[in-house]
Amino acid sequence: MSILGNASFSSLSAMSLSSLAESLSLHFVKVAFVILIIFFTVLIARIVDKLMVTQVRIMNKKMNIDQTSYSIIRHSSVAVIYLMGLVVTVSSIPFLEKISVALLAGAGFAGIVVGLAAQNTLGNIISGVSLAFFRPFRVGDRVNVMNEYGKVTDITLRHTIVRTWDNRRLIIPNSVIGSEAIINWSIEDPTVRWLVDVGISYDSDIDLARKIMLEEAKKHVNIMTYLELKIYDPTIPREETIQVMVTELGDYAVTMRLYFWCLDRKYCFSTGCDLRESIKKRFDAEGVEIPFPYRTIVYKDKLASNARLANDQVDDQSPVLSPDVM
Repeated sequence: MSILGNASFSSLSAMSLSSLAESLSLHFVKVAFVILIIFFTVLIARIVDKLMVTQVRIMNKKMNIDQTSYSIIRHSSVAVIYLMGLVVTVSSIPFLEKISVALLAGAGFAGIVVGLAAQNTLGNIISGVSLAFFRPFRVGDRVNVMNEYGKVTDITLRHTIVRTWDNRRLIIPNSVIGSEAIINWSIEDPTVRWLVDVGISYDSDIDLARKIMLEEAKKHVNIMTYLELKIYDPTIPREETIQVMVTELGDYAVTMRLYFWCLDRKYCFSTGCDLRESIKKRFDAEGVEIPFPYRTIVYKDKLASNARLANDQVDDQSPVLSPDVM
């Protein structure tokens, strides 16, 4: 009996060990499979993203394509790859698969909870799709938004990136930028009419100042000529190419405003700075005065001493009564 018992015990032990080994090997295979799925999901997503970025660069050299729609497609493709990897990973793990089935059974309640929890994210995604469809601005456009000026560098499903003039990255959620009033300097017609104000004294010759300002504007390389403007707007009058107008008779200066056209918004600020410098030098050379206000500063202690001096003078000038009158 003892021999039979030992034999049965040893056979049971061997079976349990073999089943344990099979279970461990099965779990190991599943874990390895999940790791491989995660690895290949990340790898494929990055490869697809880089391939699409390279493709848009190649296409840009051959033709002018809309980078805004292409950017949304690129980000959507990467998101779909990650979603597919997540679904395969969940279906490969029995525990997670049971949970997912349970969640699907209560999809109505779960949908309400997820919708409330992720309403900002869903709002940004919907706004991103709306921006790609209606295109109030595109990748590469120069815009004024939220009191900032910059160039749109990317539009994702969640946010829009604007590189400001001082090389900062302004990251704006799509739901926010979708409700903002935006000045787009690049849409349809990139040309921009810019202005420079210069004040001259009332004693200076207005005609001479206008002549100098027009000459300096016509010499600048960034200012468009009438023939260049006609390419973008055939109906523009010749006199509106470069204009100088008196816009204000101020307290101490006559304000003269110079209007000119630039091919792109990015040239306007530097061109205005160059014109102010060249006009100032010409005014100095030809005797046109740029006035400035005069201010008289009176210190408080000086006011007090002046008041005491005035009181003393009043006392000295007061009549002295004789003793008889008193």
